Amino acid sequence: MRHNSSYEMRFWGLLLLLSAGTASAGEYAVLASGGRLRVDRHEVDGAKVKLYNSTGSFEMPASNVVAFEPDGAPPPAPPKPAEPPAPPAIEPAAPPPTPLELADAAADKYGLPRLLVRSVMAAESANRSDAISPKGAIGLMQLMPDTAQLLGADPYDPAQNVDAGVRYLRDLLLRYNGGLFHALAAYNAGPGAVDKYQGVPPYRETINYVVRINRLAGTALQP
Repeated sequence: MRHNSSYEMRFWGLLLLLSAGTASAGEYAVLASGGRLRVDRHEVDGAKVKLYNSTGSFEMPASNVVAFEPDGAPPPAPPKPAEPPAPPAIEPAAPPPTPLELADAAADKYGLPRLLVRSVMAAESANRSDAISPKGAIGLMQLMPDTAQLLGADPYDPAQNVDAGVRYLRDLLLRYNGGLFHALAAYNAGPGAVDKYQGVPPYRETINYVVRINRLAGTALQP
């Protein structure tokens, strides 16, 4: 009997140790608010849950608890931060207008034939913005610095240069009542020379200039 009693005492002692270990392990109540509450155990009773700890027990609505986790389980990983918004796509810059596009835009603006303006620009600078004449004329339609200043244009800016050159040609046409040869000669040699000779001055350069534009434009220009 003593042997049996000793065996039973050891059995119950082991059972108590196991029970104590289970009780001490406990659990965490994961609350809907995001908090975690350490308890020994819980019981669910309908819409309520009863939580037990070393000081007693208390109840709360079951909806306040979203889960139970064993003590020692790693806490849930924090949510990943939201990815930063992608930077707005940068549209590539539009290429600058070509010389012919500048010529056509200015021709349309001042009511001149596109082919005429293209022909003048080709004769003046071969459609180059970096062309500088021996006399100092600048750019696509070869504006002299004084003329560019009078027209309020930067002759080194292609768009301003072409716009001012076509505007100057339009003004010469108005001055000579639409006389295209007079206007072209004045563009090349200056209005003073045209006024002096009352027409295309007898300068070989100016005569060749008017003839060349007549050929490039492909129209019968009337003096």
